Amino acid sequence: MGICNLGKREVAALASNIGSPVAFSYLGIGTGVTAFSASQTALVTPLGDRASSTVTLVTTTVTDDTTQYAYSFSITGTNTITEVAIFNASSSGIMLARTVLTTPRAVVNGDTYALTYKVSFA
Repeated sequence: MGICNLGKREVAALASNIGSPVAFSYLGIGTGVTAFSASQTALVTPLGDRASSTVTLVTTTVTDDTTQYAYSFSITGTNTITEVAIFNASSSGIMLARTVLTTPRAVVNGDTYALTYKVSFA
């Protein structure tokens, strides 16, 4: 997982309540295989629409030190999911983090792809 430059800026704005920051709550999946770069602003090859996820705090090291995003995507068509990301809007907006999966996931029409993405502040 990599945290994007613009994502870092938005988290700093959220923490300091400066400007008009928007919290991160959307997940996206894609088929891109380009390596992570902190300057990226979107998935390389998005697959479908972003989804409003369930966001909770969970414990990694100390109580509630990790933000967890979860959503189950309904798959149409046949693809291989190779990248996942967190955003603060359903379209455009800012990408907080992107991960190129070490184990891609082949999916077919009718599958459900359950994604849980954690960002730890531990």
